[in-house]
Amino acid sequence: MQIGMIGLGRMGGNMVKRLRDGGHEVVGFDMDPDSARDVDSLESLVAALDAPRVVWVMVPAGKPTESTIDGLRELLEPGDIVIDGGNSKYTEDRAHAASLAEKDIKFLDCGVSGGVWGAERGYALMLGGEQETFDHVRPLLETLKPEGEYGLVLAGPVGGGHFAKMVHNGIEYGMMQAFGEGFATMMRSEYIDDAAKTMVSWREGSVVASWLLDLFENATKDDPELRDVPAVANESGEAKWMVEAALELGVPTPATGAALYARQASRGGADDVLRVVTAMRAQFGGHVTKVDEIATH
Repeated sequence: MQIGMIGLGRMGGNMVKRLRDGGHEVVGFDMDPDSARDVDSLESLVAALDAPRVVWVMVPAGKPTESTIDGLRELLEPGDIVIDGGNSKYTEDRAHAASLAEKDIKFLDCGVSGGVWGAERGYALMLGGEQETFDHVRPLLETLKPEGEYGLVLAGPVGGGHFAKMVHNGIEYGMMQAFGEGFATMMRSEYIDDAAKTMVSWREGSVVASWLLDLFENATKDDPELRDVPAVANESGEAKWMVEAALELGVPTPATGAALYARQASRGGADDVLRVVTAMRAQFGGHVTKVDEIATH
């Protein structure tokens, strides 16, 4: 098939490579003139594609995605298809679909997982939209997904793809937090000589075997205690959206919530909280409050 790709960064650029390796014709556009772009504007991108066009938007969520979809709305023709493969919030997808539908332009939202390894391993793709539109672009999706039976799903109507990706990322937060807590516990125990080696042994035969453990082995090969890795983890927002959605649906999500709060605490926000706790303990119980005194207790 032929496809236009907007956004040629770490994800979009690798997706272009996998699509081209699969025999598809890709016209790439990025705002960065130093990117490996084929055209230098949205107008040129649309002009280079044959109708009915398929345009994949792979830019940061929020204003970049909004402005890109708004621009495509004015340039595309009835029957063309826009796929939002970024990390847009699922609640925004229906507005995008409705706006494009006014011009008879079709819309799919697509949650994409695979990171920088996707060009080689393939991408897990979760889509939201109409079956007919999904079927039309399926040859592209089959090339992007991993080989085998799994890795591609039409999760539901518009918004379903990004909702599924949001939940996927929430689960990912919880899994990484659990591995981190297990590693830290073993690091501090006299019963474990090599925490990293022990965790890596779980890659085969264990019920917790996962690609995350494969990546953990890569990270600990030259730094088995991860001393060179900063103890700060940012959060993309999707776990926060999942907790919010789960609360609205009446679903308890303690594991995802704990992992989210741990990441937020790592950025220093917990310091002020703990200063308040320490100050109040000192007031009612005479507990130690000064940093140098705490270090000796």
